[in-house]
Amino acid sequence: MNRILITGAAGQLGGMLREKLKGRAGVLRLSDVADLGPAGEGEEIVPCDLADGAAVKRLVEGCDGIVHLGGISVEKSFDLIEAANLRGVYNLYEAARAHGMPRIVFASSNHTIGYHEQTERLDHTAPYRPDSLYGVSKIFGEAVAQLYYDKFGQESALVRIGSCTARPENWRMLATWFSPDDFVSLIETVFRAPRLGCTMLWGASNNDHGWWDNSHADFLGWKPKDNAADFAAEIARTVPRPGPDEPVAKYQGGVFTDEPIHES
Repeated sequence: MNRILITGAAGQLGGMLREKLKGRAGVLRLSDVADLGPAGEGEEIVPCDLADGAAVKRLVEGCDGIVHLGGISVEKSFDLIEAANLRGVYNLYEAARAHGMPRIVFASSNHTIGYHEQTERLDHTAPYRPDSLYGVSKIFGEAVAQLYYDKFGQESALVRIGSCTARPENWRMLATWFSPDDFVSLIETVFRAPRLGCTMLWGASNNDHGWWDNSHADFLGWKPKDNAADFAAEIARTVPRPGPDEPVAKYQGGVFTDEPIHES
Protein backbone atom coordinates (compact mmCIF):
# COMPACT_ATOMS: atom_id res chain seq x y z
CA MET A 1 0.00 0.00 0.00
CA ASN A 2 1.18 3.49 -0.71
CA ARG A 3 -0.14 5.38 2.32
CA ILE A 4 -1.71 4.10 5.55
CA LEU A 5 -3.27 6.53 8.00
CA ILE A 6 -3.05 5.80 11.73
CA THR A 7 -5.32 7.97 13.86
CA GLY A 8 -4.59 8.15 17.58
CA ALA A 9 -0.96 7.55 16.72
CA ALA A 10 0.34 9.16 19.94
CA GLY A 11 -1.39 6.60 22.17
CA GLN A 12 -0.04 3.31 23.43
CA LEU A 13 -1.44 1.26 20.54
CA GLY A 14 -0.65 3.98 18.02
CA GLY A 15 2.95 4.17 19.15
CA MET A 16 3.30 0.41 18.91
CA LEU A 17 1.84 0.30 15.40
CA ARG A 18 3.96 3.25 14.33
CA GLU A 19 7.01 1.07 14.91
CA LYS A 20 5.65 -2.26 13.75
CA LEU A 21 4.03 -1.03 10.53
CA LYS A 22 7.11 0.92 9.49
CA GLY A 23 8.13 -0.11 5.98
CA ARG A 24 4.89 -2.03 5.32
CA ALA A 25 3.53 0.89 3.30
CA GLY A 26 5.26 3.58 1.32
CA VAL A 27 4.16 6.21 3.85
CA LEU A 28 2.63 6.10 7.30
CA ARG A 29 0.49 9.16 7.89
CA LEU A 30 0.32 9.67 11.66
CA SER A 31 -2.31 11.79 13.31
CA ASP A 32 -3.36 12.81 16.82
CA VAL A 33 -4.15 15.89 18.87
CA ALA A 34 -1.18 15.02 21.12
CA ASP A 35 2.45 15.59 20.20
CA LEU A 36 3.89 12.97 17.84
CA GLY A 37 7.42 14.30 17.73
CA PRO A 38 9.29 14.66 14.45
CA ALA A 39 8.46 12.55 11.42
CA GLY A 40 10.79 9.65 10.77
CA GLU A 41 11.70 8.13 7.43
CA GLY A 42 8.55 7.16 5.55
CA GLU A 43 6.30 9.11 7.92
CA GLU A 44 4.00 12.11 7.66
CA ILE A 45 2.80 13.92 10.78
CA VAL A 46 -0.65 15.47 10.36
CA PRO A 47 -2.20 16.79 13.60
CA CYS A 48 -5.99 16.63 13.52
CA ASP A 49 -8.94 16.94 15.86
CA LEU A 50 -11.39 14.19 14.85
CA ALA A 51 -14.31 16.42 15.84
CA ASP A 52 -13.36 18.82 12.99
CA GLY A 53 -15.03 17.35 9.91
CA ALA A 54 -13.22 19.52 7.37
CA ALA A 55 -9.84 18.70 8.90
CA VAL A 56 -10.62 14.97 8.87
CA LYS A 57 -11.48 15.14 5.16
CA ARG A 58 -8.07 16.66 4.47
CA LEU A 59 -6.45 14.04 6.70
CA VAL A 60 -7.92 11.08 4.80
CA GLU A 61 -7.21 12.38 1.31
CA GLY A 62 -4.65 10.21 -0.50
CA CYS A 63 -4.77 7.28 1.94
CA ASP A 64 -5.12 3.67 0.77
CA GLY A 65 -5.99 2.26 4.19
CA ILE A 66 -6.92 3.56 7.63
CA VAL A 67 -6.23 2.18 11.10
CA HIS A 68 -8.62 4.13 13.29
CA LEU A 69 -7.40 4.16 16.89
CA GLY A 70 -8.25 7.80 17.59
CA GLY A 71 -10.62 8.94 20.30
CA ILE A 72 -11.17 8.41 24.01
CA SER A 73 -9.96 4.93 25.05
CA VAL A 74 -11.16 4.86 28.68
CA GLU A 75 -14.33 5.84 30.51
CA LYS A 76 -14.85 9.62 30.59
CA SER A 77 -17.74 12.05 30.67
CA PHE A 78 -20.29 11.83 27.87
CA ASP A 79 -19.28 15.25 26.49
CA LEU A 80 -15.70 14.09 25.91
CA ILE A 81 -16.75 10.72 24.51
CA GLU A 82 -19.35 12.29 22.22
CA ALA A 83 -16.89 14.64 20.55
CA ALA A 84 -14.08 12.15 20.02
CA ASN A 85 -15.83 8.80 19.61
CA LEU A 86 -19.22 9.64 18.12
CA ARG A 87 -18.68 12.74 16.02
CA GLY A 88 -15.11 11.64 15.32
CA VAL A 89 -16.08 8.28 13.82
CA TYR A 90 -18.85 9.87 11.75
CA ASN A 91 -16.37 12.40 10.39
CA LEU A 92 -13.90 9.64 9.55
CA TYR A 93 -16.45 7.61 7.58
CA GLU A 94 -17.68 10.67 5.74
CA ALA A 95 -14.08 11.51 4.85
CA ALA A 96 -13.45 7.95 3.63
CA ARG A 97 -16.60 8.11 1.49
CA ALA A 98 -15.34 11.35 -0.07
CA HIS A 99 -11.94 9.87 -0.90
CA GLY A 100 -12.50 6.52 -2.56
CA MET A 101 -13.50 4.48 0.52
CA PRO A 102 -10.14 3.04 1.64
CA ARG A 103 -10.54 0.03 3.92
CA ILE A 104 -10.80 0.86 7.60
CA VAL A 105 -9.56 -1.11 10.59
CA PHE A 106 -11.83 0.26 13.30
CA ALA A 107 -10.56 -0.24 16.86
CA SER A 108 -13.68 -1.34 18.65
CA SER A 109 -13.55 -2.90 22.10
CA ASN A 110 -14.43 -5.82 24.32
CA HIS A 111 -16.29 -3.23 26.40
CA THR A 112 -19.15 -3.46 23.90
CA ILE A 113 -19.95 -6.82 25.55
CA GLY A 114 -18.42 -6.23 28.97
CA TYR A 115 -21.39 -7.39 31.07
CA HIS A 116 -21.32 -10.89 29.64
CA GLU A 117 -19.91 -13.19 32.31
CA GLN A 118 -16.56 -14.89 31.97
CA THR A 119 -18.23 -18.30 31.96
CA GLU A 120 -19.75 -17.51 28.53
CA ARG A 121 -18.12 -18.15 25.17
CA LEU A 122 -19.21 -15.55 22.63
CA ASP A 123 -19.38 -15.57 18.85
CA HIS A 124 -20.29 -12.79 16.43
CA THR A 125 -24.00 -13.13 17.24
CA ALA A 126 -23.62 -12.28 20.95
CA PRO A 127 -25.84 -9.34 21.96
CA TYR A 128 -24.27 -6.10 23.04
CA ARG A 129 -23.89 -5.69 26.80
CA PRO A 130 -21.77 -2.53 27.18
CA ASP A 131 -20.10 -1.88 30.51
CA SER A 132 -19.53 1.87 30.09
CA LEU A 133 -20.31 4.92 27.98
CA TYR A 134 -17.00 4.17 26.29
CA GLY A 135 -18.41 0.76 25.33
CA VAL A 136 -21.60 2.42 24.08
CA SER A 137 -19.51 4.72 21.88
CA LYS A 138 -17.84 1.71 20.26
CA ILE A 139 -21.25 0.19 19.55
CA PHE A 140 -22.11 3.46 17.80
CA GLY A 141 -18.90 3.19 15.76
CA GLU A 142 -19.72 -0.38 14.72
CA ALA A 143 -23.20 0.75 13.68
CA VAL A 144 -21.79 3.60 11.59
CA ALA A 145 -19.42 1.16 9.88
CA GLN A 146 -22.29 -1.21 9.08
CA LEU A 147 -24.41 1.64 7.73
CA TYR A 148 -21.65 2.84 5.43
CA TYR A 149 -21.07 -0.70 4.17
CA ASP A 150 -24.74 -1.37 3.44
CA LYS A 151 -25.38 2.07 1.94
CA PHE A 152 -22.10 2.74 0.12
CA GLY A 153 -19.97 -0.43 0.14
CA GLN A 154 -17.34 0.95 2.56
CA GLU A 155 -15.39 -2.06 3.85
CA SER A 156 -14.32 -2.23 7.50
CA ALA A 157 -12.88 -4.63 10.03
CA LEU A 158 -14.43 -4.01 13.44
CA VAL A 159 -11.77 -5.27 15.83
CA ARG A 160 -13.07 -5.70 19.38
CA ILE A 161 -9.70 -5.37 21.04
CA GLY A 162 -9.17 -7.31 24.26
CA SER A 163 -5.92 -6.29 25.99
CA CYS A 164 -3.18 -5.29 23.55
CA THR A 165 -0.01 -5.11 25.64
CA ALA A 166 3.50 -6.47 25.21
CA ARG A 167 2.62 -9.38 27.53
CA PRO A 168 -0.39 -10.35 29.65
CA GLU A 169 -0.28 -8.60 33.02
CA ASN A 170 -3.05 -10.20 35.11
CA TRP A 171 -5.45 -13.15 35.36
CA ARG A 172 -8.10 -11.62 33.10
CA MET A 173 -5.58 -11.08 30.35
CA LEU A 174 -5.03 -14.84 30.12
CA ALA A 175 -8.31 -14.68 28.15
CA THR A 176 -8.20 -11.19 26.60
CA TRP A 177 -4.54 -10.76 25.60
CA PHE A 178 -3.95 -9.55 22.04
CA SER A 179 -0.26 -9.55 21.25
CA PRO A 180 1.12 -6.66 19.19
CA ASP A 181 2.43 -9.10 16.58
CA ASP A 182 -1.01 -10.69 16.21
CA PHE A 183 -2.58 -7.24 15.85
CA VAL A 184 -0.12 -6.36 13.08
CA SER A 185 -0.79 -9.65 11.31
CA LEU A 186 -4.54 -8.93 11.50
CA ILE A 187 -4.07 -5.49 9.95
CA GLU A 188 -1.98 -6.97 7.14
CA THR A 189 -4.63 -9.65 6.55
CA VAL A 190 -7.42 -7.07 6.40
CA PHE A 191 -5.63 -4.95 3.81
CA ARG A 192 -4.62 -7.99 1.76
CA ALA A 193 -7.89 -9.95 1.74
CA PRO A 194 -9.76 -10.16 -1.61
CA ARG A 195 -13.01 -9.39 0.21
CA LEU A 196 -13.70 -7.97 3.63
CA GLY A 197 -17.24 -6.61 3.85
CA CYS A 198 -18.04 -5.23 7.29
CA THR A 199 -16.65 -7.93 9.54
CA MET A 200 -16.36 -7.97 13.31
CA LEU A 201 -13.33 -9.77 14.72
CA TRP A 202 -12.46 -10.46 18.31
CA GLY A 203 -9.08 -8.85 18.89
CA ALA A 204 -7.39 -11.59 20.88
CA SER A 205 -4.49 -13.95 20.44
CA ASN A 206 -4.74 -17.75 20.32
CA ASN A 207 -5.24 -18.00 24.07
CA ASP A 208 -5.98 -21.34 25.70
CA HIS A 209 -8.49 -19.70 28.04
CA GLY A 210 -10.12 -17.32 25.55
CA TRP A 211 -13.81 -16.38 25.63
CA TRP A 212 -14.34 -15.47 21.98
CA ASP A 213 -14.94 -17.42 18.76
CA ASN A 214 -13.70 -15.95 15.47
CA SER A 215 -14.71 -18.87 13.25
CA HIS A 216 -17.21 -16.69 11.36
CA ALA A 217 -14.23 -14.77 9.93
CA ASP A 218 -12.19 -17.79 8.84
CA PHE A 219 -12.65 -16.66 5.23
CA LEU A 220 -10.08 -13.91 5.88
CA GLY A 221 -7.35 -16.43 6.66
CA TRP A 222 -6.11 -14.71 9.82
CA LYS A 223 -4.47 -17.07 12.32
CA PRO A 224 -3.19 -15.51 15.56
CA LYS A 225 -0.07 -17.27 16.80
CA ASP A 226 0.63 -16.04 20.33
CA ASN A 227 -0.86 -17.54 23.48
CA ALA A 228 -1.27 -15.93 26.90
CA ALA A 229 -0.89 -19.38 28.47
CA ASP A 230 2.86 -19.02 27.91
CA PHE A 231 2.79 -16.45 30.73
CA ALA A 232 0.32 -18.21 33.03
CA ALA A 233 2.93 -19.59 35.44
CA GLU A 234 4.52 -16.16 35.85
CA ILE A 235 1.15 -14.52 36.51
CA ALA A 236 0.23 -17.21 39.04
CA ARG A 237 3.51 -16.57 40.83
CA THR A 238 3.45 -12.78 40.83
CA VAL A 239 -0.20 -11.57 40.63
CA PRO A 240 -2.75 -12.24 43.39
CA ARG A 241 -5.83 -13.99 42.06
CA PRO A 242 -9.00 -11.88 42.50
CA GLY A 243 -11.97 -13.25 44.41
CA PRO A 244 -14.71 -14.87 42.31
CA ASP A 245 -17.23 -12.11 43.07
CA GLU A 246 -14.94 -9.25 42.07
CA PRO A 247 -15.96 -7.66 38.74
CA VAL A 248 -12.54 -8.30 37.27
CA ALA A 249 -13.10 -12.03 37.79
CA LYS A 250 -16.83 -12.14 37.01
CA TYR A 251 -17.44 -10.00 33.93
CA GLN A 252 -15.64 -9.99 30.60
CA GLY A 253 -15.27 -6.20 30.80
CA GLY A 254 -13.42 -6.45 34.11
CA VAL A 255 -13.00 -3.26 36.13
CA PHE A 256 -14.96 -1.18 33.60
CA THR A 257 -18.14 -2.62 35.12
CA ASP A 258 -17.17 -0.82 38.34
CA GLU A 259 -16.82 2.59 36.66
CA PRO A 260 -19.33 5.30 37.63
CA ILE A 261 -20.97 7.62 35.10
CA HIS A 262 -18.49 10.49 34.95
CA GLU A 263 -19.94 13.99 35.19
CA SER A 264 -18.96 16.60 32.63
